[in-house]
Amino acid sequence: MDDALKQHLWFDPARIFIAGKWVEPALRGRLPVENPSTGAQMAEIARGTSEDIDMAVAAAEAALDGEWGRLPAFERGRILARIGRLVEARLEDLAHLEAMDVGKPLTQARNDARALARYMEFYAGAADKVMGETIPYLEGYTVYTLREPHGVTGHIVPWNYPMQIIGRSVGAALAMGNAAVLKPAEEACLTALAFADLAREAGLPDGALNVVPGLGEEAGAALAGHRGVQHISFTGSVEVGKKVQAAAAANVVPVTLELGGKSPQVVFADADLNAALPFLVGACIQNAGQTCSASSRILVERPIYDELLPMLIARYEALMAGPALADLALGPLISARQKEIVESFLALADDLEIAAKGRIAPDAPQGGHYVAPVLLADVPPYHPLAQQEIFGPVQVVIPFDGEEEAVEIANGTDFGLVASVWSKNGARQMRMAKRLKAGQVFVNNYGAGGGVELPFGGVGKSGHGREKGFEALYGFSTLKTVAVKHG
Repeated sequence: MDDALKQHLWFDPARIFIAGKWVEPALRGRLPVENPSTGAQMAEIARGTSEDIDMAVAAAEAALDGEWGRLPAFERGRILARIGRLVEARLEDLAHLEAMDVGKPLTQARNDARALARYMEFYAGAADKVMGETIPYLEGYTVYTLREPHGVTGHIVPWNYPMQIIGRSVGAALAMGNAAVLKPAEEACLTALAFADLAREAGLPDGALNVVPGLGEEAGAALAGHRGVQHISFTGSVEVGKKVQAAAAANVVPVTLELGGKSPQVVFADADLNAALPFLVGACIQNAGQTCSASSRILVERPIYDELLPMLIARYEALMAGPALADLALGPLISARQKEIVESFLALADDLEIAAKGRIAPDAPQGGHYVAPVLLADVPPYHPLAQQEIFGPVQVVIPFDGEEEAVEIANGTDFGLVASVWSKNGARQMRMAKRLKAGQVFVNNYGAGGGVELPFGGVGKSGHGREKGFEALYGFSTLKTVAVKHG
């Protein structure tokens, strides 16, 4: 095992977490853990299979029938609060694990750990505040509604933001009293396993959370199609999301899908360009562009196009990619395969103007999966690079004339996850916010600092259902209507 990794591990990553215990996978398989910054193997994780998923679901069912299912909501909240405090206490360890496992710069990994703690804090406070309502009905009746947990919930989490997505998904499910089975992406399991151990330390009853690493086609497919699971939460690609939804449909199980994006930032001529600039670039290159909500399209009103483009170019030329622990603007991509995908997209840019490129640090290890950030100017709105999710540090700039064309271009992809409007005109802000097809619209900002409280999800091929905020609690519960005749 890599010595740098050992310093931050306090658990055995080659085991799975079921019923509150660290156990060997049923078939005793292993998967290599690669450091994207170097391309070298640094550890091994367990290769869970359908047998392990069966045991995890059985443990979750037992938890619902046992101590976990009997806990009042405020006690669930207290446990989540303790988990949050333990996350904060282990923040440096978690950040280093995430940086080495995913390749993101250390500062970004620290922010993710803080977000995980904040999710636990938020859902701890919300656990006993999800209310039903009374409904006026016929004389002699009292009718009310109850919010109840689904039961066993399955969580298939991607490799780009493990801690944040565990927080918004598993945190909300536990707050509502579900018992969770978590399948992290095989490329990034370390912080998911760390979270399980912190939950154990915080006193989470056995079986309320179970973590089974493994391949998507083995452990992931088994979880998505398991007859004992009552709800599935999936974040990832459109292609895999379709498979997850189809598998869940066989059991008539609801699914929350958060998929891809091609999110626009629309910059009007009256925008404050100095205020916008950090968001315009930062919202794309964060995590080396491997973000579903990455702002990979900048739409610029033509009167300011020639003013803004040089500002963007200067910012891009100052960007540098390097090892995660060097804590530069960008780290490596997650894998050699992802690097190949991004480079295949860049091969489509021969007919486009490459306005600017960042740099790769001269001391970056040769085996790391680095791609210099690229800014493409004057891109036709229906070019493949303006339509397809690249999942890398590639951003296109598209000129437009007037509000109508801005709406047409912004809404002109299959996706609808996030959008942003930059303008000082209040009426335009409101019109654009209403007309943009996206699950979130930001005005004169982008991302709102993580937005734990803000419902998040997409339309179109960006998915359906909502996570974050109270909406996540509603999604991880089912509504029961009770009608009492008493007169």
